[in-house]
Amino acid sequence: MRGRGLAALCPHGKAHCVSASIVIGTGPTGSPVRIDIEELLATRLLVQGNSGSGKSHLLRRLLEQSAQLVQQVVIDPEGDFVTLSDRFGHVVIDGAAYDPAEIARIGARIRSHRASVVLALDGLDLEAQMRCAAVFLGALFDAPRDEWYPVLVVVDEAQMFAPAAAGDVSDDVRRLSLGAMTNLMCRGRKRGLAGVIATQRLAKLAKNVAAEASNFLMGRTFLDIDMARAADLLGMERRQAEAIRDLERGHFLGLGPAIARRPVAVRIADVETRARNVIQGLMPLPDMAGGAMETLLHAPDPDDRPARALPLDEPEAPDAAALIERIAEGQPLAETVEPKPEPSLFAAEEDAATIAAILGEMAAEPDCTFQAPAQLYQDFTVRCRMARIAPGTIDLAAFRRRFAMAVAGICDDAAPQWRHIIALTGDVPDDLLAPFLVLAVAADAGAACPDDDRLATVYGTRSPGRIRRLLDHLERQGLIVVRTDYGGRRSVGIPALGLLTQPG
Repeated sequence: MRGRGLAALCPHGKAHCVSASIVIGTGPTGSPVRIDIEELLATRLLVQGNSGSGKSHLLRRLLEQSAQLVQQVVIDPEGDFVTLSDRFGHVVIDGAAYDPAEIARIGARIRSHRASVVLALDGLDLEAQMRCAAVFLGALFDAPRDEWYPVLVVVDEAQMFAPAAAGDVSDDVRRLSLGAMTNLMCRGRKRGLAGVIATQRLAKLAKNVAAEASNFLMGRTFLDIDMARAADLLGMERRQAEAIRDLERGHFLGLGPAIARRPVAVRIADVETRARNVIQGLMPLPDMAGGAMETLLHAPDPDDRPARALPLDEPEAPDAAALIERIAEGQPLAETVEPKPEPSLFAAEEDAATIAAILGEMAAEPDCTFQAPAQLYQDFTVRCRMARIAPGTIDLAAFRRRFAMAVAGICDDAAPQWRHIIALTGDVPDDLLAPFLVLAVAADAGAACPDDDRLATVYGTRSPGRIRRLLDHLERQGLIVVRTDYGGRRSVGIPALGLLTQPG
């Protein structure tokens, strides 16, 4: 199904068809309270409530009921929502297991394949959580226009990712995370991204992020400043704000075009899944009389192991290539340990051909030469891993030269037709290699001399003056000879080859 909105799910073609709405709970009279998912995609949702008010329960109900209607992405700082994979097939992404380039690549594939995912960040500290979420949201936001399908993006504990004031994290991290959250809530609608943000404290959430939501579900809160802001958002008078303090656990006040035109009380209905490792209710204490507990705590480890044993049953996170493959297949991650990938079975010649193809793909991407070499190399290693080629086959220095050759059209450095040109590159610095090879390839083919724009692109600059200085430098080094005819047309000779480009 390729429809942009949820109306495509309705056989009658109506925007408010029952198939696009879910029951979130019941009202005071027992009547169902619904949320129109299609309207929610256009107007976004803010959920607020102190710890223990039932925010996570509300989000879980929303996700479970809409799982078959719309693609879902959950930013989960506590790992509470990973159990959605058991029942609804969400792909769980362990944020601690991947580097930023892999997180960005996974985020891009998610939009391409319309996979519902949970980004679990519980294995990271606060600053790393903010960085990871920002990179991930940025990849969703930067998707190509033809992949702007509707996505429900749920961010729990949103005050962590969009703080109203500077805290314990650096200013750079705060700006990065806040920028990603602002893009989600302010500019995400046109890209199909519908933000659903939940927070414990409205006062701690950046106002420009909270202000973009048109739907609200307000739970129990006790601080006067939060009650006042909640009452303002619900259109209630200040003296009515006391009602927010008296709400029971799991009870919320809802308002918005996707919920109701007037504030409505709602008791959130039951859910099908539960968070892991959550103990409900009281448990009896162990019966340790006298000094038995003290003796147990101070007893030596019989195996002389560290006091804090490492978990042995924790499954390893799959590598980025395996995760992307699962996203493409639309299958949930297994709960068991994934087998490690088999060593590459490619012969050396096949590996070389695959590497040449990867370099050719990268060189063909727009503005690739304007990226830093380290960033390009990281992208290259990820692609090699996806192709089951062992990392480290080519180091950074060798990659820079191979990439420069690929930009000039020489993807396979072992091909016989390029050997006489590659033999000239030993004395050419890495940063000048691409433009020199472009000139040498043109001379070898008897083609017209590349113009300044072409040379500027392969050199990674937008300055024509810099290209002129580059040509002067190459000529002083004896690598090229530049000629200009009376018509202003330039031709370049390669003395070592005895060849000259056509005037261009």
